[in-house]
Amino acid sequence: MPFRSLERGWRRGATRSSYRGRDQAGATDVILDIKRLLLSPRNTSILPENIVGQSLSVGFRPLPQTTPTSARILIVGQAPGRKVHESGIPFQDASGERLRSWLGITSELFYDERRVAILPMGFCFPGTGVSGDLPPRPECAPAWRNELLKHLKSIQLTLVIGQFAQDYHLPNAGSSVTEVVQSWRMHLPSVIPLPHPSPRNNRWLAQNPWFEAELLPVLRKRVALSLSDA
Repeated sequence: MPFRSLERGWRRGATRSSYRGRDQAGATDVILDIKRLLLSPRNTSILPENIVGQSLSVGFRPLPQTTPTSARILIVGQAPGRKVHESGIPFQDASGERLRSWLGITSELFYDERRVAILPMGFCFPGTGVSGDLPPRPECAPAWRNELLKHLKSIQLTLVIGQFAQDYHLPNAGSSVTEVVQSWRMHLPSVIPLPHPSPRNNRWLAQNPWFEAELLPVLRKRVALSLSDA
């Protein structure tokens, strides 16, 4: 059965008490309801296989990081990799170590969902292709992305990482990751596009020294300012 709407998933999976809680507590309970639906295998109406029409080869393990509406920074990645799929912790790999270095923050702060929200374009590891990880499943973001984003009303800085995230959030910024990242000044102060921090991008970083020399200092200042009163 194809996925029709997140609200249908709520009607099937949420209890009356959860609806009362959402009415009383507002947006935070909406996000909690979504996360419960995402993480519960019993709510089959929103499983990826019912959205995309097939099972994920490695199984269903969505990995968003967001509950409180107080988060000031939104990190928009692509999709979890295999190591993250196995650990169950977003960006707990070499890409995450480099990303935290770029941001100038500790792991403790990075994983504080009261301050940092992580919403990749695909919540689950999509599997491995011939030349690396497969792209995020295109059906997943339309299914519930906007419903989550509209409740994150305290976001001051959105970091848009990699091609698939940039195609969605910055569709007219350029025809390649390089063009989009080079346009970073145009999107300040609320959005900063970034290349993927994967070690596979070492060559790109070597070929674009302006990224570390010019963009990273501004990025770290914007991150510190966004979190200063969080």
